[in-house]
Amino acid sequence: MAEPAFRPSAAVAAALAAGRPIVALESTIITHGMPWPDNLRMAQRVEAIITEASAVPATIAVLDGTLRIGLDPADLESLARSSGAMKLSRADLAFAIATGRTGSTTVAATMLAAAAAGIGVFATGGIGGVHRGAETSFDISADLEELARTAVIVVCAGAKAILDLSKTLEVLETKGVPVVGHGTAEFPAFWSRSSGLTAPLRLDSAGEIAAFQAAREALGIPGGMLIANPIPAEAEIGRETIDGWIASALRAAEEDGITGKAVTPYLLSKMFELSGGRSLVANIALVESNARLAAEIAVALKAAQRVS
Repeated sequence: MAEPAFRPSAAVAAALAAGRPIVALESTIITHGMPWPDNLRMAQRVEAIITEASAVPATIAVLDGTLRIGLDPADLESLARSSGAMKLSRADLAFAIATGRTGSTTVAATMLAAAAAGIGVFATGGIGGVHRGAETSFDISADLEELARTAVIVVCAGAKAILDLSKTLEVLETKGVPVVGHGTAEFPAFWSRSSGLTAPLRLDSAGEIAAFQAAREALGIPGGMLIANPIPAEAEIGRETIDGWIASALRAAEEDGITGKAVTPYLLSKMFELSGGRSLVANIALVESNARLAAEIAVALKAAQRVS
């Protein structure tokens, strides 16, 4: 390409040049996951948490056709206020750039952009996965394929609880993606610490995760790694309560004919309504926790590289 594929913010450019730890952040949670002004407050707080942990935050989005790695405060607020941003995955990231559109990046698109910029750690809320009823709808998130092919560590609170978590874990296993429970032997269920499913692997510290990644790199193993970090205990919503709300939300989605990319934002909005706002409070808490752990991992990775 005649021009760079992305434009870093001044802070991110300086961090890349100096070899400082950086944590990538998605932007779909800002445009499609939370209402204004909670979305902006969340985004600002998450960036502050990463900075406090001695890393540099890099919120990723496409603004007017430019892939931005890191947003300044004015751009972050503009994105949070936007109402027509595209929801971008691998399939349409380049389309938004080519047509001068504005769009927020999903897990898959954020991973792709982070890897292009040389950023190896990414914090999100929950990944996409296999939707309930996928045996007939074939609705499976591109996030799983991206995890199989792109070498970025993704820190999340598990897959979104509205999904089929068992099938999601099966697909990740088939694709050879390491799923690591952070401080837990159980795969978390986004708003709940418990899913009833075993996490394939367990590590208890950022240093251990960094060592695991170093071993993967030494062996030349491609693809990403999923770190499943349970929501803080004081913020979780019990699985039985969540399951009842999810069942109601899924019925509403079917009655309203919601399909494709619109399903997840619709269900999250319906969960907010059914929970009286509790799901939003839990969502913010888990995103903040994931950002903190991601920063610790990014710092540990840089420390390990200096030693080696």
